[in-house]
Amino acid sequence: MAIQKITPFLWFSTQAEEAAAFYTKIFPNSRIVRVTPVPAAGTTRVVDFELFGQPFIAMNSGQPEAFNLSVSLLVDCADQAEVDHYWNALLEGGGAPLECGWLKDRFGVVWQIVPDDLLRMMADADPVKADRVARAMMSMVKFDIAALRAAYADTAG
Repeated sequence: MAIQKITPFLWFSTQAEEAAAFYTKIFPNSRIVRVTPVPAAGTTRVVDFELFGQPFIAMNSGQPEAFNLSVSLLVDCADQAEVDHYWNALLEGGGAPLECGWLKDRFGVVWQIVPDDLLRMMADADPVKADRVARAMMSMVKFDIAALRAAYADTAG
């Protein structure tokens, strides 16, 4: 696996291999590339894997800090079926829905499951349209693409 200039690196306490296996079953074009034990560091293992062909690295090494909302992984979704699929799959086994399309999976990693046209609608030059979409977005937990697009198109104000 070729290392790119920036590769997401996830540090788990004990579940790096389990998390990588979970994620590679959810996303297409995904695989575990290799698991490397680091004998000099006890039970530490480094897991190289790909999601959608994007390289990731995970490490299993007694992380004292939990993942938090300051860093998340965003998944662009073309339609409601994709939103529903990734949302449900990532929540499986004990994840927790948050708000505005965010969720925390059972490993504590934070994800954003987002319609691929949401940011374009929110950045519209018409501030009224952008505001309607933002207000609709902020009222949702899992995104409803039809409702977001309806808020964007609404001319009743």
